[in-house]
Amino acid sequence: MESAEKFSNSKEVIAFLAERFPHCFSIEGEARPLKIGIFQELATRLEDDERISKTLLRSTLRHYTNSWRYLHSIKEGAYRVDLDGNQDAQIEKEHADHAKQQLDESKAKAAEKRKAKQQQDGEKRPPRRNNVKPGATPVKRTNETKKGTKPKSGRPMKTPPAKLSESDLQAGTRVTVKLGKAPMPAVITEVAKDGIHVQLDTGMVVKVNSDALRLAGSKRS
Repeated sequence: MESAEKFSNSKEVIAFLAERFPHCFSIEGEARPLKIGIFQELATRLEDDERISKTLLRSTLRHYTNSWRYLHSIKEGAYRVDLDGNQDAQIEKEHADHAKQQLDESKAKAAEKRKAKQQQDGEKRPPRRNNVKPGATPVKRTNETKKGTKPKSGRPMKTPPAKLSESDLQAGTRVTVKLGKAPMPAVITEVAKDGIHVQLDTGMVVKVNSDALRLAGSKRS
């Protein structure tokens, strides 16, 4: 196999995946929900392709599945697909609700960034000149009410939950995991190189990184 130039970013990899697996990935239009564990299938199918590393492949999948277009596709009852477009398991309600929450939060953050940028651009604009005709009496402007910050409440600050140490990263440790706005109780079931598997009290198993975990009140189940 001839040596080819390696992909340098997720955008290039997504375009490649859409061309190589058109029944699974796409760069426009409606996205298809991906089969759980599709990273391992991709790693196996692309193990001889020197243009893409597993690290870049993993970050590309994360970028793809966090996009608004993909999150829109995660609907309860819809079928996930494998690399060849074959139907896999149906999407459960918990996964659909989580995707909707991610989408709403992502859109809210984007709106906040746009608002902050508009305010910043407004501050950079030069002040408007007071075009008062000679002999005319200038009109006094009333002081605009400045927007102040809300007074801080007198409630005591809560001590944040402790982060996990190396000794805590093992199966059986009770933790809380941040999947949405509120942390959810869970227990570590497996510590792998590509993430930490935790089981929520609802029975759902998800894979997260250690930054999303905090110690629960009782460390061991």
